[in-house]
Formats: sequence, structure tokens, C-alpha cells
Amino acid sequence: MEALKKQILALKKEKNAIILAHYYQQFEIQEIADYVGDSLGLSQEAAKADADIILFAGVHFMAETAKILNPNKKVILPDLKAGCSLAESCPPNIFKKFIEAHPNHIVITYVNCSAEIKAMSHLVCTSSNAIKIVESVPKNLPIIFAPDKNLGNYINNKTGRKMLLWDGSCVVHEAFSLDKLIALHKKHPDAKIIAHPESETHILETASYIGSTSGMIEYVKTSPYNTFIVATEAGILYKMQESAPNKILIPAPSNEDNTCSCSECGFMKMNTLQKIYDCLLNESPEIIVAPNIRKKALIPIERMLELSK
Repeated sequence: MEALKKQILALKKEKNAIILAHYYQQFEIQEIADYVGDSLGLSQEAAKADADIILFAGVHFMAETAKILNPNKKVILPDLKAGCSLAESCPPNIFKKFIEAHPNHIVITYVNCSAEIKAMSHLVCTSSNAIKIVESVPKNLPIIFAPDKNLGNYINNKTGRKMLLWDGSCVVHEAFSLDKLIALHKKHPDAKIIAHPESETHILETASYIGSTSGMIEYVKTSPYNTFIVATEAGILYKMQESAPNKILIPAPSNEDNTCSCSECGFMKMNTLQKIYDCLLNESPEIIVAPNIRKKALIPIERMLELSK
């Protein structure tokens, strides 16, 4: 593994490439990345990247966003099959009809969607800035929010809005078991439950803190408490532990039977060090976004980045 890491770093330097990785990637990928972050941070890094090649260690919609922001750079993704259940829950042809059926609505889409969906949007948001983006819209204007109904419900509850929600969800964040979570908390009564707003309402109601991946890491790092049950994809635990080495971190239990009894994103875990090396070596698979889609999708993304400063 160490030899492969050295080969990747040498190749990266030779090709003037940058590796951007999401918190949900395998820890060995996070170790070689130039930047590790959440969707907002990754978008901001992509926007200011000065490398010739951007290798995105994440999923397809993230690499697409990087390409939309960098049309003249080569953006590559280790595995084109690394998708997203949220993005897949919102097919462009059906969403277009949904918008047409509800005219005069401002369309806000969560970044976890395809370039085609972003191109139909007035604004894009991430979990870090969703409330701020929604509150930038005057209260008298009706809003369509897609594709994540759980995040949408959370925003409605926090802001008092009545956004019209698309019926999409993240399979990872819907896999948490409330019964197992309650049982786990009984074993660790001093632990604080922290959760991502993509989780279902009954999970969020148990949480002491709700926030984006970067927000959760910052909360654990600065909190006076010592033990945390973490309700998001288990890949976050690597950077979270690195940021707060003396804290005790326990992954929230999943309904599914898997190796860690936590909730993991199969799409995120499709990327491997070998695939990253091959991707850099061959500069492929390359992400291509049609120019007309890119131009339309760029507008709501740039609005988001401006509002997030």
C-alpha cells in the first residue's frame, strides 16, 4: 500500500494534478488527498484549483460539479459507477414535469443531484449552507426543494418554511436503526448523539447536534463532551478522530448486516488506491458535461458559492 501511495504522489506531481477527496472515502485515500472535505468545501476547492487535472475521489455528481466549475481542466473520477442514491432518485425528465406542474416556484436543489437537475435550478445548496440558501429567498416566494426530503423536512422545521419537497432520500442515512441507537445509547448514557440532516426525523430527534460532515467534525473537536455516537457515513470517523484524538467515537448502528454494523456508502467505497493510480496514469475515466448543461448549471452553483462566502 505504501509503495502504491508513493507512485500516486509521484504521478500527481508529474501531471500537475490535484486529488480532492470526500470525508466518506477510505482512510488510505484521505491520506494522499490534497484536500479532504464536505460537498461545500470540495466545491470551493474545485473553484480555485490551479492544477491541470482534478482527480475526484468521491462520487459522480461531485466530479460533475468540479467540471462545471472548471470547463478547461481535465476532471477524472476513478470509477464512473460511483453514483449516489439521492441523485438517482431524481430523474431529469420526471423532475422537469414536476417543476412544470408547480409554476412560479423557486427551485433549490441539494448538491447531491445530476448536472441536468442543477441546470433546472435557481439555487444549489449543501448541508453546510442549506438553511442560509433557503433563507436568502423571500418568504413570500414558494420553493421546490429536491431531491432530499429528509433534509427538506429539517429545513422546513428550522425555518418555518413550507417548501414543496421531492420524494428522494439517501439510502445510507435512512439505514440507521432507532431501536439499535436507543440500545446503544443505554450502554453509553454519557454519549452525545450527533447526526447528519439527511437522516430521518426520528433519528434527528435523538441528536444533541445536527449538521454537515464538516460541522459534525468541528462540533466534536470543540465540544466539552468526551463520547459521541455519530449518525452519518462511517468514513467520517477517520478525520473526526484525527481532529479530536482524545474523544471516543462510536458509529451509529445500521439496520443492515455489514462488517462494521455501521452505515457505509457502497458508492463511496468503490474508489480504491489502485483505481486512483490507474485513473491518474491513463487520465481516464474523464468527466464530460455538455456545454449547454454546464452553462445553465454553473449559474446556481456560483450563486451558492457567493452566498457562502
